[in-house]
Amino acid sequence: MAITSKERSVLKGLANTRQPLIQVGKSGVTSELIEQLSILLENHELVKINILNNCNVDMGSVVETILYETGAEFVQQIGHKLTIYRRSKEPRIVLK
Repeated sequence: MAITSKERSVLKGLANTRQPLIQVGKSGVTSELIEQLSILLENHELVKINILNNCNVDMGSVVETILYETGAEFVQQIGHKLTIYRRSKEPRIVLK
């Protein structure tokens, strides 16, 4: 289910105060990274990711792969910080 622009705006506001929970390094997007992201998304719903400068993969490809593999929604990207959202089985963030 896609999030609306109003919901995305709320999520952006919540993401401002959060620190990145995971980093994408020179190995790029691996199966272990996707597994960790899935766990983080289930626990937090809103996850900020730091994509390091030494990542050898194109930024757009990294974003597309993460979104596709995790089933998450794009919230925002500022520089090398990516924020994604996926509703968990027990929702913690109420979107109206």
